[in-house]
Amino acid sequence: MTDAERRKRARLRAAAAEAACAEYLRRKGYTVLDKNYFCRGGELDLVAELNTGGLLSKRLASLRRGYTVFVEVKYRSTDYAGRPLEAVAERKKERIRRAAALWLVQNEERALQPRFDVMEVTDAPGGGFLINHIENAFE
Repeated sequence: MTDAERRKRARLRAAAAEAACAEYLRRKGYTVLDKNYFCRGGELDLVAELNTGGLLSKRLASLRRGYTVFVEVKYRSTDYAGRPLEAVAERKKERIRRAAALWLVQNEERALQPRFDVMEVTDAPGGGFLINHIENAFE
C-alpha cells in the first residue's frame, strides 16, 4: 500500500469515526447542529446542543437551559502512542475556542452555555469503534 493510499484510508476511517460520534450523541439525547465547521481561526468537528430542560424564567421564555457543545473527535487506530485526548494540546484547544466563539456569533439564536468535549475513538476488536466521551475536557 502506498503512502497516498494509507493517508486516504486514514481520512476515510476518521470521517467514519466522526459519523459514529454524531450518532452516539444523538442516541444520548443531543441534537447535532453542525459538522466540520471551518473558519479562519480553526475547525470544529461537531457542534451539538444538549437541552437540560426547562426555561430559565417564565418571564424570559426565549432563554433555554442547556449547552452548546463543541466536540473535538480524536481517532486513533490503537492507543499504542497514547490516549487520543493527549493529542489535544493547548494550542489546539485555543483554536477550538476561537472557532467556537465565531460559531456562537454566527448562530446567536442557537447559543447556549458553551462546553468543550473530546470524544476519544479507537478501533474496536472485530470492527466498529470504541468511543469514550469526555465532557468538559478543557477544564
